[in-house]
Amino acid sequence: MSIEPILTIRGLEKSFADNDVLRGIDLDVMPGDCIAILGASGSGKSTFLRCLNFMEIPTGGEITHAGTTIGTARAGKPRHYPETELTQVRQKVGMVFQQFNLFPHMTVLGNVTEGLRTVQRMDKSSAETSARAELTRVGLAEKADEYPSRLSGGQKQRVAIARALALAPDLMLFDEPTSALDPELVGEVLNVIRGIADEGRTMMLVTHEVGFAYHVANRVIFMADGIIQEIGPPEQVLKNPQNARTQAFLARHKQFEF
Repeated sequence: MSIEPILTIRGLEKSFADNDVLRGIDLDVMPGDCIAILGASGSGKSTFLRCLNFMEIPTGGEITHAGTTIGTARAGKPRHYPETELTQVRQKVGMVFQQFNLFPHMTVLGNVTEGLRTVQRMDKSSAETSARAELTRVGLAEKADEYPSRLSGGQKQRVAIARALALAPDLMLFDEPTSALDPELVGEVLNVIRGIADEGRTMMLVTHEVGFAYHVANRVIFMADGIIQEIGPPEQVLKNPQNARTQAFLARHKQFEF
């Protein structure tokens, strides 16, 4: 029996006025994939991820999630995306951002249970049980009753990861999750992400951490000018890139060992 992709992306485009940020992306995301996305600033990496859980609405192409193509085709116009359909997709395609986006007036436990209570209509006891399990997973069980203002940046990001995991998504998206952190806090977040990957969870990660991509991802994408310039196993893309743009990008990272 063949394994179906969790996500099938065909001809994905996104424009802001006259700026074509994504110019036709094709990709199949398979169960258990850990896909690292590299590229210079402005290459379209973050916009790509934001289109996959429809925080940005694509202006062209199709995204199929778990066998269902999202939205409704319209003759001569971009697809129509009903908000009720997108809400369901966002529960199954979780996202962790550069900034933590935690509610400052809620405890850590409250932040993680919020989506379970309001989106999934879970009762308080069940939501707290699930939330505490995810906080344990990211190493923050003892911080459940703290407020975000009392946490380090790395701890805040781990809470954000727990919040996304609590909804039990079948795909996790990480948009440069360590870029807002002080250097000494990067490792604790990457270790959590690596642990999630080791569990076999499907994820896509925009990152500048080339060494992390090499050791954790099973596929690496290099993006430039809104398209995928090169894709393949990390051994190929990072150590023997074929594309001149990939080669030039990686030449600037030679000070890092991987």
